[in-house]
Amino acid sequence: MKTLHKKAISAAAVALLSGLACSSAFAADTPTNPEDAGSPISANVTIVNDYRYRGISQSNFKPAIQGGFDYAHDSGFYIGNWNSSISWISDSYATNGSNVGKNTSSPYGSVSAPVEMDFYAGFKKELIGEGFATDLGFLQYYYPTSGIPNTNGYTANPNTSEVYLAQNFTLGPIAGFAKVSYAVSTLFGAVNSTGSYYPDLTVNYDTGVWGLALNGHVGYQYVAGNVKNGSTNWVGNSIPNGTSNSTLYSYTDWKLGVTKDFGGGLSAAIAYVGTNAATYKGAYSYTSPSGNNLGRSTGLISLTKTF
Repeated sequence: MKTLHKKAISAAAVALLSGLACSSAFAADTPTNPEDAGSPISANVTIVNDYRYRGISQSNFKPAIQGGFDYAHDSGFYIGNWNSSISWISDSYATNGSNVGKNTSSPYGSVSAPVEMDFYAGFKKELIGEGFATDLGFLQYYYPTSGIPNTNGYTANPNTSEVYLAQNFTLGPIAGFAKVSYAVSTLFGAVNSTGSYYPDLTVNYDTGVWGLALNGHVGYQYVAGNVKNGSTNWVGNSIPNGTSNSTLYSYTDWKLGVTKDFGGGLSAAIAYVGTNAATYKGAYSYTSPSGNNLGRSTGLISLTKTF
């Protein structure tokens, strides 16, 4: 998930670094004060070579187009929407997809879910002191879908609800936030996964040279609960009863990058991302239909325009 931008390099760095995906997408930066952005309403559009959310590709290593609108009131209240093209849901039901072997009642490859839509609202205020904004909010990931077959309880609805608490900080040229996101619904289609959580830390350093900022991020996706008895992995191997979702799906992700502010709301970013997403009986837990690890290390290039 992508959230509010401000037109300063520090916020652009945060958003470009940590935005962009669990077997789905997630909340990155949080809204800035409207007086900082110059207007309570802002918009953004991004083109990226691979949509990564919490380190996992949401677009099967292909480019994605993204964008959203945000409103931030000077009281600290904010609300917004962000959207991205995706393929991970339809891919999981394709031939050799991760949901093969789940006793589906309709043909594989007929599922349509081309877009992720995020809706969020919250309250952000400098409660501790200047430069230290505390942020509390709610995020709904919504996936318009059609053709999803009956999996007899082996998968859940991909729509996901999270609450989050973040503490932002600014210390001279260093800015960032520590954050915890908690799923109050099942998480991105994983059965019995309510109560999953994602703590993460993002730090950005404004070099003061050529509009460049250095970006660093690390997070841990914990997936709660157990898989349904009788489940199989993506190659059809039986998963032992009582196996935890954490064993299959929990992982750490990281990112290192550089953001360039060109002025006028235009910025670009390059980054190197990766995860330690686990394997199970030789098959990746986050796997494309062709058998590639969706959390493998790779480089990202993105271009963002904010308005």
